[in-house]
Amino acid sequence: MKLKLIALGQSQPGWVDDAVADYCKRFPPEWPFELAELKPEKRAANKSTATVLAAEALRIRAQVPRQALLIALDERGEQLTTRALAEQLALWAREAPAAAFVIGSADGLDAELKASAHYRLGLSRLTLPHGLARIFLVEQLYRAISLLSGHPYHRD
Repeated sequence: MKLKLIALGQSQPGWVDDAVADYCKRFPPEWPFELAELKPEKRAANKSTATVLAAEALRIRAQVPRQALLIALDERGEQLTTRALAEQLALWAREAPAAAFVIGSADGLDAELKASAHYRLGLSRLTLPHGLARIFLVEQLYRAISLLSGHPYHRD
């Protein structure tokens, strides 16, 4: 199953880029991982937040691979253990050839995009900076895949 992270926001600190790149190299060939960084929509006094998020949603949808499951990251989404995430990944892999995880901009994600997502995933009840959310998600995906493949990376 192909995994793709679509993240609004560019110019992350070097330590974020380095950490994400390090985990990306670890993904096995049967679970290829790709990061797509999108520039957030420009805010302006004459644009409502809903208008900005709708414009971002159009660009996000254009990045979602055909037949991919759309997984919206949302602080009110379901929070899973690492084992439960591994089980969910195995289930998704039987349902679709790809999964696209989406981290929104500073104002979050468009309500319609979230409503149309196949799944809403919460990483934490804490507020995380976007860079940390990227690292956290990529590491947990790698950890879940390691569990599925019997690799000793994860320890209970």
